[in-house]
Amino acid sequence: MSDGGAEGVDPMGRWLEGVVCGACGRYAAATALLEPLSRHRDAVVASLAASALASHRRQLGGHAAALRLDGLALRRAVEAEETAGSRGRRDDPDGLDGAGALADALLGLAADHLGLGRLAASEVLLTRAGAVVAASGCWRAETRLGWVRAELALASGRAADAISPAKHALATAEHRGAQRHIAKSSLVLAAALVATGEREGAKRARQLASEALSVVERNGWRSLIWPALLLLADLEPERAFWNRSRVTTELSVLLASTDPVGRRLARDSLWVPI
Repeated sequence: MSDGGAEGVDPMGRWLEGVVCGACGRYAAATALLEPLSRHRDAVVASLAASALASHRRQLGGHAAALRLDGLALRRAVEAEETAGSRGRRDDPDGLDGAGALADALLGLAADHLGLGRLAASEVLLTRAGAVVAASGCWRAETRLGWVRAELALASGRAADAISPAKHALATAEHRGAQRHIAKSSLVLAAALVATGEREGAKRARQLASEALSVVERNGWRSLIWPALLLLADLEPERAFWNRSRVTTELSVLLASTDPVGRRLARDSLWVPI
């Protein structure tokens, strides 16, 4: 069994390729890259790969499957931290180090428990993740922390409390100039604004979601296209049928590029409208 450590191949390069494939909805290709890396001898590489693969399972509604992968990510991240980091990667602004891997794993676990309805467990994990993120200085983890905090507030029926972390996530992503994170943050903020039930909030939410959809369509980020369309179906009553029909089309195309496990998770999920 391969440990993903082929000679002459940059594991972080393959990790990045797997992340990009996932963003584009090419989940089968992403799994082929990330699954071997999750067994890599380098604990940081293995942790980051398991976290990325878990996020792809979550995007397909497979929170229980993601939970197992994030558990693996946490174990390898702790291992990396106990050995003072793997191959000397420390203080990486993109979080490609032990601290960043630990933050990714904890945030992933918090999101998994949230998706499974375990709100108290999610909150405990977010508190721990917040301390790790603050120490890591990683913009990517800080942005994701804002997403999960906002989503937890929404799931807990506290729409007003979701606004601040969503805005902070968007500001962090904009400061970094990370277009995909900006788009996702815009969608999270849009969902938070519309949940408050305020007219001006709904107007701003529609603008944010429309702008995010334009960006993700232009860049081919299929993992975000269908959630944006689903949100707009609620924000644009006059185009609701059109947007929902496009959700169906987008998911059909996306699942055609998904591995068998991912397709099964999506079809079994209450989160994915197929």
